[in-house]
Amino acid sequence: MSLSTDHPAAAPPSAAPALTVDPERWPDLAALPRVPLRAAVARRLLLRTARRRGLRVELPDGRLLAAAPAGAPTLRLHRPQEFLHRVGRSGLIGFGESYQCGDWDSPDLVALLTELATAPETLVPTGAQWLRRLYVQRPPATELSTPDNARANIHRHYDLSNDLFALFLDPTMSYSAALFPTDAAGTPVASWETLAAAQHRKIDQLLDLARVGPGSRVLEIGTGWGELAIRAAARGARVVSLTLSEEQLALARHRIAAAGLADRVEVRLCDYRAARGSYDAVVSVEMIEAVGRPFWPVYFATLDRVLAPGGRVALQAITMPHERMLASSGTYTWILKYIFPGGQIPSVEAVTETAARHTRLRVADSPAFGPHYAQTLRLWRERFTARAAEVGALGFDQVFRRMWELYLAYSEAGFRTGYLDVHQVLLTRPEEAR
Repeated sequence: MSLSTDHPAAAPPSAAPALTVDPERWPDLAALPRVPLRAAVARRLLLRTARRRGLRVELPDGRLLAAAPAGAPTLRLHRPQEFLHRVGRSGLIGFGESYQCGDWDSPDLVALLTELATAPETLVPTGAQWLRRLYVQRPPATELSTPDNARANIHRHYDLSNDLFALFLDPTMSYSAALFPTDAAGTPVASWETLAAAQHRKIDQLLDLARVGPGSRVLEIGTGWGELAIRAAARGARVVSLTLSEEQLALARHRIAAAGLADRVEVRLCDYRAARGSYDAVVSVEMIEAVGRPFWPVYFATLDRVLAPGGRVALQAITMPHERMLASSGTYTWILKYIFPGGQIPSVEAVTETAARHTRLRVADSPAFGPHYAQTLRLWRERFTARAAEVGALGFDQVFRRMWELYLAYSEAGFRTGYLDVHQVLLTRPEEAR
């Protein structure tokens, strides 16, 4: 398969990253697939996408597979054959895997991914949608977030290392969208120095939605590292917080005790389905994404079951447009394979419909602040990249570090384009408000 081009040579790109892929840690990356026909299809789709989106595609010797104006988003192919065969084998999963292996790079990864995340349904032409059958996979049954699998799924991400997360999160250890001040045009004004305050602003807004105050009985589903529980208890609430992460459990308990609030907060290693008790407020920050679509009915039924009369549910949820959610549901993606196994990002419509169909709860409000998440992710990505050596010192290899760089940049691009959004969703029982 030829990669010849008539485009003139550009300045040679930087040398390809020298990567050693551990076959035990990364079995799907260590063996290069050989799928020549699919690789040829991948090449045609790459050229079509580059021309239609104005992308610059550079070959190792500086020649251009696809030319574009200076400053255009650039894809640098360090190992073109490997790239095409990986993409040919498994589509967008292969695209991510080829980045992990160092087959390609970009001088501005977010700009490139932002362009690709804009109207992603158009990347494959309408008449060639049948090609999806070549590489679209279903999620493995072992990753479905059943009661038996859920803890293993959470373990793969949140139990990586508390020290790892501490390297790029702010001192509140909040791993969710912050809420920054805005300028006159409504644009978030974000910096590392203001990130902790912005995380507190987000938490306080959610607690206000749930009307958490002195004497409130609060159930938190998804503890994180304890910051929301700490702020709720500081208001005078009594909090029960549920997590499936042993690493988060240990550090959250330590942080809560250090804040002098251990008598007001109980953190339990417990699946949401096993929640017991009656609560004035149920709060959860970006946990619904881990539930999985088949389990949304039981998730919302659990919220309804434990909510006391007159209580309120306040959820923070990453969302996507409803049609894109339907189109991608049941598809195994790179993010599911390597970052968040068993998950599914909902739409606001899905939340509304599921709650209405299976519970007495109804969506009363759902303010959105997606641009704030793009800035939050930018700050995390910049810090993670700047501290790459420290990540390596914790025992995470270069393949892992590139995986996380791509994950953070890909997520940031999704929020920059509006492909992803984030909402704080208030659910109440209307009949109890009369």
